[in-house]
Amino acid sequence: MNDRWSTDHVLSLAPDAPSQKAAAKLAKPEPWSGTGASAEAVWGACKGSGSRPYQTVVALDGPAYQCSCPSRKFPCKHALGLLLLWSADTLAGSEVPEWAESWLTGRRRRAERADRADGANRTEGAEPAAAPASGEAGDARNASPAASATPRDEAAAAARRRRREARVTAGADELLARLTDQLRDGLAEAPTRGYAFWDGVAARMVDAQAPGFASRARALGALPASGAQWPARLLEEYALLHLLATGYQRRDALPAPLAATVRSRVGFTVDNADVLRAGPLVRDHWLVLGSRDSSDDRLTTRRLWLRGTRSGRDALLLSFGRPGTAPDLSLPTGLVLDAELAFHPVGPALRAALGTRHAAPTASGSPRPEGTSIDAALGFYAAALGEDPWLDSWPAVIAEATPVPTDHGWQLTDATGAVPLFTPSPWRLLAASTGRPLTVFGECGHRGFHAVTCWTENGPLVL
Repeated sequence: MNDRWSTDHVLSLAPDAPSQKAAAKLAKPEPWSGTGASAEAVWGACKGSGSRPYQTVVALDGPAYQCSCPSRKFPCKHALGLLLLWSADTLAGSEVPEWAESWLTGRRRRAERADRADGANRTEGAEPAAAPASGEAGDARNASPAASATPRDEAAAAARRRRREARVTAGADELLARLTDQLRDGLAEAPTRGYAFWDGVAARMVDAQAPGFASRARALGALPASGAQWPARLLEEYALLHLLATGYQRRDALPAPLAATVRSRVGFTVDNADVLRAGPLVRDHWLVLGSRDSSDDRLTTRRLWLRGTRSGRDALLLSFGRPGTAPDLSLPTGLVLDAELAFHPVGPALRAALGTRHAAPTASGSPRPEGTSIDAALGFYAAALGEDPWLDSWPAVIAEATPVPTDHGWQLTDATGAVPLFTPSPWRLLAASTGRPLTVFGECGHRGFHAVTCWTENGPLVL
């Protein structure tokens, strides 16, 4: 049997707070029938509003979920409620029902096919098939219609890239001209332009296929033009946007990591599959430090942080979902995952792609991460800014930290200093602390510290 997850582990998988509350109501035996658990999965049928119960199964190695309910949330309340029952050790082992076994069998077969394909790509025999795509000679076995189409596909892709780069360059030129006009007219006119002006600029940047420019332009429109410091804040944002546009124009003269960072900030994406193929792969036992979701009218973004228990290296996994839908990737906070990662070729190296998982996430031997001081965490963020000037924050584990409410808001303090503290549940963090220092993980940046997880004597607590 897998190590059971804590209640906080399970609830950290929920797409939102209402799902957590709904799952808690289902975390009791009454609505369930035919429940069971194995080392691979948990399953059960939950009585709903209809005549037929909802069939729910959760594969523990993902976790991955399947439920017959019509909910658009992922995982749904039934999957979460079932996991809460399992975490409380109230699911007895039993024979897997046919409907659950059918889904689990399909997952095993897909995993086996993926492993075979991955193994084929790693063998010497797979390399000649890739040779024609790079212009090298291949043998007669590669002279098939599919192989001969590869160069034409590559040529078309290269042409699309050139067209987009030309559009983005034109967008950068226009953006620099707009910023120059703003400074020439003076900051006093900025409040009169309002959101509509920069929203129009953002629309132009979308047309130029530069979503990074567009999002920063929208942020300028939303910047409050009030308070004693608003001109300084506005100039800072102007400068960062000017730096990004200029950096893109001069990308060919930049060091490769910085050029990749500029392209990423502008909005050029690299598929995780390409990152994994390019490597190198870093295998470690990765501790799940925490996760945080953010949403807008376009998508839901999940930021999930890991730390290698052997290497000490931090990694960030990003996953996306449609509005109102949780992203697919979900790993419970505090568990350890034996897996391979490949890091995106940008500086600083933090974002990674998740490759092969060699075992299911486990709580066995789950360590408390080693922490640092607030002063050191700010130093790490400053060093990261040297590689990515547009970086808002950097992951940090603070040891011996105490949350303190003040007249000017919450602060996180230790022996080396204090930073403004942001968290959805500051009182929850204070209750966990009981006035004593504790280990806190979060994002440390120029706005302060956004707490995500803390560790007490009872283990990790999701904030």
